[in-house]
Amino acid sequence: MTFEILTALVAFCFVGVITPGPNNLMLMASGANFGFRRTVPHMIGVGLGMPILTTLVGIGVMRVFEMWPLVQQILLVLSVAYLLFLAWKIANAAPPPQSAAEATGKPLTFLQAAAFQWVNPKAWFMALSAITLYAGGRDPLAILWVAGAYCAVSTISTTSWTALGQQMRRFLGTRGRLRAFSGCARSTGRWRHCWLRR
Repeated sequence: MTFEILTALVAFCFVGVITPGPNNLMLMASGANFGFRRTVPHMIGVGLGMPILTTLVGIGVMRVFEMWPLVQQILLVLSVAYLLFLAWKIANAAPPPQSAAEATGKPLTFLQAAAFQWVNPKAWFMALSAITLYAGGRDPLAILWVAGAYCAVSTISTTSWTALGQQMRRFLGTRGRLRAFSGCARSTGRWRHCWLRR
Protein backbone atom coordinates (compact mmCIF):
# COMPACT_ATOMS: atom_id res chain seq x y z
CA MET A 1 0.00 0.00 0.00
CA THR A 2 1.52 3.30 -1.11
CA PHE A 3 1.70 6.36 1.11
CA GLU A 4 -0.92 8.15 -1.01
CA ILE A 5 -3.40 5.28 -0.74
CA LEU A 6 -2.73 4.91 2.99
CA THR A 7 -3.35 8.64 3.50
CA ALA A 8 -6.61 8.40 1.60
CA LEU A 9 -7.61 5.32 3.64
CA VAL A 10 -6.92 7.03 6.97
CA ALA A 11 -8.88 10.13 5.86
CA PHE A 12 -11.80 7.93 4.74
CA CYS A 13 -11.84 6.06 8.06
CA PHE A 14 -11.51 9.25 10.09
CA VAL A 15 -14.47 10.93 8.40
CA GLY A 16 -16.51 7.77 8.96
CA VAL A 17 -15.80 7.45 12.67
CA ILE A 18 -15.86 11.13 13.68
CA THR A 19 -19.27 12.00 12.17
CA PRO A 20 -22.45 11.54 14.25
CA GLY A 21 -23.80 8.02 14.41
CA PRO A 22 -25.08 5.47 16.93
CA ASN A 23 -21.65 4.80 18.48
CA ASN A 24 -20.79 8.47 18.91
CA LEU A 25 -24.19 9.46 20.29
CA MET A 26 -24.09 6.55 22.76
CA LEU A 27 -20.57 7.53 23.85
CA MET A 28 -21.66 11.12 24.32
CA ALA A 29 -24.67 9.99 26.38
CA SER A 30 -22.44 7.72 28.47
CA GLY A 31 -19.96 10.54 29.02
CA ALA A 32 -22.80 12.79 30.18
CA ASN A 33 -24.32 10.17 32.49
CA PHE A 34 -21.31 8.28 33.83
CA GLY A 35 -18.28 10.46 33.18
CA PHE A 36 -15.16 9.78 31.13
CA ARG A 37 -13.48 7.16 33.33
CA ARG A 38 -16.50 4.86 33.62
CA THR A 39 -17.05 5.06 29.85
CA VAL A 40 -13.53 3.81 29.00
CA PRO A 41 -14.61 0.13 28.55
CA HIS A 42 -17.35 1.32 26.17
CA MET A 43 -14.77 3.37 24.25
CA ILE A 44 -12.40 0.42 23.93
CA GLY A 45 -15.25 -1.83 22.83
CA VAL A 46 -16.11 0.56 20.00
CA GLY A 47 -12.44 1.11 19.13
CA LEU A 48 -11.72 -2.62 18.78
CA GLY A 49 -15.17 -3.83 17.73
CA MET A 50 -15.11 -1.87 14.48
CA PRO A 51 -11.71 -3.24 13.28
CA ILE A 52 -12.82 -6.79 14.19
CA LEU A 53 -16.03 -6.35 12.19
CA THR A 54 -14.05 -4.92 9.26
CA THR A 55 -11.60 -7.83 9.31
CA LEU A 56 -14.37 -10.42 9.34
CA VAL A 57 -16.22 -8.59 6.56
CA GLY A 58 -13.04 -8.65 4.49
CA ILE A 59 -12.24 -12.33 5.00
CA GLY A 60 -15.67 -13.79 4.49
CA VAL A 61 -18.84 -11.96 5.48
CA MET A 62 -19.03 -10.13 2.15
CA ARG A 63 -19.05 -13.51 0.40
CA VAL A 64 -22.00 -14.59 2.55
CA PHE A 65 -23.92 -11.48 1.46
CA GLU A 66 -23.04 -12.16 -2.18
CA MET A 67 -24.25 -15.78 -1.94
CA TRP A 68 -27.38 -15.07 0.17
CA PRO A 69 -28.58 -11.45 -0.23
CA LEU A 70 -31.51 -12.20 2.09
CA VAL A 71 -29.06 -12.38 5.02
CA GLN A 72 -28.08 -8.75 4.43
CA GLN A 73 -31.74 -7.68 4.33
CA ILE A 74 -32.48 -9.50 7.61
CA LEU A 75 -29.49 -7.82 9.23
CA LEU A 76 -30.71 -4.43 7.99
CA VAL A 77 -34.18 -4.97 9.49
CA LEU A 78 -32.71 -6.05 12.85
CA SER A 79 -30.35 -3.07 12.86
CA VAL A 80 -33.10 -0.55 12.16
CA ALA A 81 -35.36 -2.10 14.81
CA TYR A 82 -32.60 -1.84 17.40
CA LEU A 83 -31.82 1.77 16.46
CA LEU A 84 -35.51 2.69 16.81
CA PHE A 85 -35.46 1.11 20.27
CA LEU A 86 -32.38 3.19 21.17
CA ALA A 87 -34.06 6.36 19.87
CA TRP A 88 -37.07 5.64 22.09
CA LYS A 89 -34.77 5.10 25.10
CA ILE A 90 -32.97 8.40 24.43
CA ALA A 91 -36.25 10.29 24.00
CA ASN A 92 -37.51 9.04 27.37
CA ALA A 93 -34.25 9.31 29.29
CA ALA A 94 -34.06 11.24 32.54
CA PRO A 95 -31.75 14.27 32.74
CA PRO A 96 -28.14 13.33 33.47
CA PRO A 97 -27.10 13.52 37.10
CA GLN A 98 -25.13 16.47 38.40
CA SER A 99 -22.10 14.21 38.89
CA ALA A 100 -21.04 10.83 37.55
CA ALA A 101 -21.10 9.43 41.08
CA GLU A 102 -24.87 10.03 41.25
CA ALA A 103 -25.59 8.11 38.03
CA THR A 104 -27.88 5.12 38.27
CA GLY A 105 -27.56 2.18 35.92
CA LYS A 106 -24.36 1.03 34.27
CA PRO A 107 -22.43 2.11 31.18
CA LEU A 108 -21.94 -0.41 28.37
CA THR A 109 -19.22 -2.97 28.97
CA PHE A 110 -16.40 -3.71 26.53
CA LEU A 111 -18.18 -6.80 25.17
CA GLN A 112 -21.54 -5.04 24.83
CA ALA A 113 -19.99 -2.14 22.90
CA ALA A 114 -18.01 -4.49 20.64
CA ALA A 115 -21.09 -6.65 19.96
CA PHE A 116 -23.16 -3.55 19.17
CA GLN A 117 -21.14 -3.07 15.95
CA TRP A 118 -22.93 -6.09 14.49
CA VAL A 119 -26.32 -4.32 14.62
CA ASN A 120 -25.01 -0.84 13.77
CA PRO A 121 -25.90 0.06 10.15
CA LYS A 122 -23.26 2.79 10.02
CA ALA A 123 -20.54 0.33 11.09
CA TRP A 124 -21.60 -2.12 8.37
CA PHE A 125 -21.68 0.65 5.77
CA MET A 126 -18.20 1.84 6.79
CA ALA A 127 -16.73 -1.68 6.84
CA LEU A 128 -18.23 -2.72 3.50
CA SER A 129 -17.22 0.56 1.83
CA ALA A 130 -13.65 0.52 3.12
CA ILE A 131 -13.08 -3.12 2.13
CA THR A 132 -14.57 -2.51 -1.33
CA LEU A 133 -12.47 0.63 -1.92
CA TYR A 134 -9.16 -0.31 -0.32
CA ALA A 135 -9.10 -4.13 -0.18
CA GLY A 136 -11.22 -5.06 -3.17
CA GLY A 137 -9.00 -8.05 -3.97
CA ARG A 138 -9.53 -9.37 -0.41
CA ASP A 139 -5.77 -9.53 0.10
CA PRO A 140 -5.20 -10.33 3.83
CA LEU A 141 -2.57 -7.62 4.23
CA ALA A 142 -4.81 -4.97 2.67
CA ILE A 143 -7.68 -6.06 4.95
CA LEU A 144 -5.40 -5.67 7.97
CA TRP A 145 -4.37 -2.18 6.80
CA VAL A 146 -8.03 -1.17 6.65
CA ALA A 147 -8.76 -2.63 10.09
CA GLY A 148 -5.63 -0.97 11.50
CA ALA A 149 -6.67 2.40 10.10
CA TYR A 150 -10.06 2.11 11.82
CA CYS A 151 -8.35 1.12 15.07
CA ALA A 152 -6.03 4.14 14.95
CA VAL A 153 -8.63 6.79 14.16
CA SER A 154 -11.22 5.35 16.56
CA THR A 155 -9.08 6.53 19.47
CA ILE A 156 -9.59 10.15 18.41
CA SER A 157 -13.32 9.69 17.82
CA THR A 158 -14.23 7.80 20.99
CA THR A 159 -12.19 10.15 23.18
CA SER A 160 -13.67 13.28 21.58
CA TRP A 161 -17.32 12.23 21.78
CA THR A 162 -17.05 10.95 25.35
CA ALA A 163 -15.33 14.15 26.47
CA LEU A 164 -18.03 16.18 24.68
CA GLY A 165 -20.71 14.29 26.59
CA GLN A 166 -18.92 14.85 29.86
CA GLN A 167 -18.77 18.59 29.20
CA MET A 168 -22.44 18.74 28.16
CA ARG A 169 -23.60 17.47 31.56
CA ARG A 170 -24.37 21.02 32.79
CA PHE A 171 -26.27 21.96 29.62
CA LEU A 172 -28.44 18.81 29.70
CA GLY A 173 -29.30 19.18 33.37
CA THR A 174 -33.02 19.80 32.80
CA ARG A 175 -35.63 17.56 31.14
CA GLY A 176 -36.54 20.25 28.58
CA ARG A 177 -32.98 20.61 27.38
CA LEU A 178 -32.51 16.85 27.32
CA ARG A 179 -35.66 16.43 25.19
CA ALA A 180 -34.43 19.13 22.78
CA PHE A 181 -31.06 17.39 22.50
CA SER A 182 -32.73 13.99 22.06
CA GLY A 183 -34.88 15.40 19.25
CA CYS A 184 -31.79 16.65 17.44
CA ALA A 185 -30.08 13.29 17.95
CA ARG A 186 -33.09 11.40 16.56
CA SER A 187 -33.29 13.74 13.55
CA THR A 188 -29.60 13.20 12.84
CA GLY A 189 -30.08 9.44 13.06
CA ARG A 190 -33.07 9.47 10.71
CA TRP A 191 -31.25 11.66 8.19
CA ARG A 192 -28.21 9.36 8.27
CA HIS A 193 -30.37 6.26 7.86
CA CYS A 194 -32.12 7.77 4.82
CA TRP A 195 -28.74 8.76 3.35
CA LEU A 196 -27.32 5.27 3.85
CA ARG A 197 -30.31 3.71 2.09
CA ARG A 198 -29.80 5.85 -1.06
